[in-house]
Amino acid sequence: MTRPHTAPAGPDADTTGRPAAPGDGTTPAVTPPADLRRHLSARLDGAARAWFDQALDEATTHPGTHGPISVWELRLAEAGRRCGPEHADAARVLILHAARADADALTRVYFQGTADERRAVLHALPHLVPGPEALPLVEDALRTNDTRLVAAALGPYGARHLDAHAWRHAVLKCLFTGVAVDLVADLARRARGDAELARMLGDHAAERTAAGRTVPEDLHRVLALTEAAPTQEAADPDVPHGKES
Repeated sequence: MTRPHTAPAGPDADTTGRPAAPGDGTTPAVTPPADLRRHLSARLDGAARAWFDQALDEATTHPGTHGPISVWELRLAEAGRRCGPEHADAARVLILHAARADADALTRVYFQGTADERRAVLHALPHLVPGPEALPLVEDALRTNDTRLVAAALGPYGARHLDAHAWRHAVLKCLFTGVAVDLVADLARRARGDAELARMLGDHAAERTAAGRTVPEDLHRVLALTEAAPTQEAADPDVPHGKES
């Protein structure tokens, strides 16, 4: 199977600027893999469940990288067709978890995969990469116009490892593109007491008002969060999410 370095967006990717919507009640990035597997298995029909169980067995038996492309990588490409687009993210995250994909493998899958596979990689990061090694993938996703990639980039891994400057601009990008701030992991903690974020939000609101455009309700929500006193952790400059610029 030949996979191009730059692949077009998949069928369930959104590059239109429409709001990124939550899924079916579970979020792959925050749901423990064991719970995610139970949830998914209960919703797949017989043929899809058999394919999914086999894909997990293959990934568990042959983890890591084998040759130009591993068998579990091929299964990532099939997941949407086999499990349906509504379950594909969860299936792909679980395959990556079973394969024990490290930061190098995830980087390869991300840059060689479709937009759907890239989103699954972003959802898998908090389960597989404890440190900041995969942060370039989050930064790449935040540069795209695919709102579902932007939302996935702002999951728990991005919340933990993006520095204050990059995180603030990512929140503003959500407001520009219509990504619901409910999808931004750890928003309340990171926004708390952030005077610079408050300034940026105020400037954005003023620009929209001067242009005769409405100010989104989400902007007011985030602005209200910045008015709370910062926690000690948020104020600590030694952590990635400190409030320094």
